[in-house]
Amino acid sequence: MICAKVLKRNGNLCGFDVQGHSGSAVSGQDIVCAAVSSAVYMAANTLTEVSGCKAEIHEADGLLTCTVCEADIQKAQEVLKGLHIHLQGLSAQYPTFITIQLTEV
Repeated sequence: MICAKVLKRNGNLCGFDVQGHSGSAVSGQDIVCAAVSSAVYMAANTLTEVSGCKAEIHEADGLLTCTVCEADIQKAQEVLKGLHIHLQGLSAQYPTFITIQLTEV
C-alpha cells in the first residue's frame, strides 16, 4: 500500500511524504504506483525548478519526501494544494492501494 502524507505547519502546507508500493500489479505494470510517482516527482520538480523553492528532498526505493523551507512556504501553496487534490482523487479511485492523510508537523 502507498501511504501519502501531505504535511501542514501553522495552517500552511509545507511538504509531503509518500512511501510504499501499491501492489496492484507487478513492477513495471503497476499503474497506481506510476500515477503516484509521476505526481510526486512533478510536484517536487515544480517546487524546486519552476517555483524556485528551497526544499529538503529525500528519495529511496518506494519513498519520496519533500519539505519546503520556511521562507518559501507561501510560494509553494498552489503546487502542494494541487498535489493534495490529485492524491485524494487517486485514493478515491484506488482506495485499497493508497491512503492519504493531512499531517500536522
